[in-house]
Amino acid sequence: MGTGTSAVKQKLVLEGLDCANCAMKIENGVQKIDGVSACSVNFANKTLTMEVAANRSDDILEQTKKKIRTLEPGIKVLEYGAAGLQAGSPKRGSSKHNHVHSHDHNHSHDHGAEAADDEHGHSHDHGAQSVKIMVARLIAGLVIGAAAFALSLSRELELILFIASYLIVGGDIVFKALRNIVRGQVFDEYFLMSIATVGAFVIGEYPEGVAVMLFYQVGELFQSIAVNRSRESISALMDIRPDFANLKTGDDIKRVSPEEVRIGDLIVVRPGEKVPLDGKVIEGNSAMDTSALTGESVPREVAAGDDVLSGFINKNGVLTIEVAKVFGESTVAKILDLVENASSKKAPTENFITKFARYYTPFVVIVATLLAVVPPLLFSGATFSDWVYRALVFLVISCPCALVVSIPLGFFGGIGASSKNGVLVKGSNYLEALNDVKYVVFDKTGTLTKGEFKVNGIYPQNGWSEQELLRQAAFAEMHSTHPIAESIREAYGQELNEEQLSGYNEISGHGIQVVFEGKEVLAGNAKLMNRENVDFAAPSELGTIVHVAIDKQYAGYLVIADEVKEDSAQAIRSLKNLGVKKIVMLTGDIKAVGEAVGKKLGVDEVRSELLPQHKVEELEKIDHQKSSKKEKIVFVGDGINDTPVLARADVGVAMGGLGSDAAIEAADIVIMTDEPSKLASAIHIAKRTRRIVWQNILFALVVKAVFLLLGAFGIATMWEAVFSDVGVTLLAVLNAMRVLKIKPNLA
Repeated sequence: MGTGTSAVKQKLVLEGLDCANCAMKIENGVQKIDGVSACSVNFANKTLTMEVAANRSDDILEQTKKKIRTLEPGIKVLEYGAAGLQAGSPKRGSSKHNHVHSHDHNHSHDHGAEAADDEHGHSHDHGAQSVKIMVARLIAGLVIGAAAFALSLSRELELILFIASYLIVGGDIVFKALRNIVRGQVFDEYFLMSIATVGAFVIGEYPEGVAVMLFYQVGELFQSIAVNRSRESISALMDIRPDFANLKTGDDIKRVSPEEVRIGDLIVVRPGEKVPLDGKVIEGNSAMDTSALTGESVPREVAAGDDVLSGFINKNGVLTIEVAKVFGESTVAKILDLVENASSKKAPTENFITKFARYYTPFVVIVATLLAVVPPLLFSGATFSDWVYRALVFLVISCPCALVVSIPLGFFGGIGASSKNGVLVKGSNYLEALNDVKYVVFDKTGTLTKGEFKVNGIYPQNGWSEQELLRQAAFAEMHSTHPIAESIREAYGQELNEEQLSGYNEISGHGIQVVFEGKEVLAGNAKLMNRENVDFAAPSELGTIVHVAIDKQYAGYLVIADEVKEDSAQAIRSLKNLGVKKIVMLTGDIKAVGEAVGKKLGVDEVRSELLPQHKVEELEKIDHQKSSKKEKIVFVGDGINDTPVLARADVGVAMGGLGSDAAIEAADIVIMTDEPSKLASAIHIAKRTRRIVWQNILFALVVKAVFLLLGAFGIATMWEAVFSDVGVTLLAVLNAMRVLKIKPNLA
């Protein structure tokens, strides 16, 4: 890879991937293939993502498939198609944040799309089918085993029945273990179970051998049901992918796939349908359910002229929308893409477990071997079969499944819970990082404030009324495209008739001079008043001031200011409550305005009159104040000029609703609703997620330690051993599923 060849991202769907341990094995195996620069298996949605050398991508793909077949023959490898989230969302055209050249493989996936769709038509039935088959096997095995146990039969017949029962229940486990041993993979849970149960047969404990295998399989069944449940809840959460768009051509409306619609096309969205692409409403009005993107329960009213995002659900009216972005660039495609790829950036806790498992299993096997061999040799009266049994129990208990499954699931749940609340986290490492946030740096305009100008005050002088002053100013600003002029016209809110104006003259950097109703009107800044020798007193209000003079006599001034968002003050309070040490606001605005907003919101420090490059310098300064490496700085911004700062911060957070695409790309976390208080919700979810993940780690380790001791002293039997393995895993998975239910209440 060092030769500078371009890399392409490849994505495969692993049908039938239902154990986290296997996911880890596949990830480690594929990583070792020559030409693979990065590989990540997402256990929660059964996908494998890898970066491969572009010139050999087909060859590497074949090797990868072969490797997966060797490691886990039960898994079907599919090309990445357009089969909804089950097979992920299509990457067509939306590979902006894979800054690798994804030239031709975009098309190659499409060939697999039909196959994948077809697969997924049945995939749920396969799941239900395999559960039925498993249940039937367990019942049959149980009946035969119970018969052998209850009836008084000859030794030979009893043994035959027990073996038959054992093979019906667990033959596949023994077969997998043998197959893996042939491939040089010894230490996995199949091996541990087979050794333990076959060992029980060898020392004459037939019923126990069968019963332990039965219990293990029941546990595995429950575990796969629980994992599938949590997978489904994650898929349901991601069920914002639109299936079709109603394309309007002339009077004709045709149902097409969202990918076929181009910018500028008109689409019709009927009540109950999802908005398939981002765009602007041309006609119609309706209430929109935005909860899938924003977590907001209150419907948002839209009418002609309003922007709508894909993923909104239309409640009651029929809307005609002019499409503003192609599907690959639309909000929904980006969200799906982000959540899909989120787990490829693993949190430190996840990496720790992978390393831990690598050393832990061989260590346990060595201890078990010593436990079987040493005591009978050293102590007289210690029977060999007794210590072998203890060693087998010890082995079964040691399997690290609970840790391997529940941790990625916990983080995935945390990412899911955040996106339910309108916050997109691009990786579990960022979710983890939010726990250590001690410094939060906000941009002002568009982040803490709305970034739109409003007339805040009208101050007439020399006998003019407020309404008249506003009317004069609105007519004067009639032709200006400046945001301030727009805000004055909006405040006036009445029809402006062009015929009443004459002699329009825009004086650059000063303001406007017009003749209106026979009088000369001047509207502009203090420089304009001085230039025209109009006598006025400098106002003390903060904001942008527009002075108005009529026939060279001062008539008063308007104050125009950017409004603070409703939840900004709440956001800052919540962050303080969550243990953030320092909140800083950066702004390019003048010092007086910056200070006033900062004071109103209660931020600790305001740094104003900054250019984009200075923002990075300010962030560096804060970085030097950190008391330890562990502390993290979050930067929250919304504009193109914030991109370098977002990239430099430990965690960059962008406003996703109105923020610029560049900022959303550069950020690690995206707030879909543009509400700064959502950052506090995300930190709250991160803290809860970490707590649940650590509960699982400690719970699994403590239970294992207790049972390992009991097993070594011969107190725990095979039954307890299996409970400690399968039971702990099941409880840990259920605990991890709680993460999805987190509702941040940050009063």
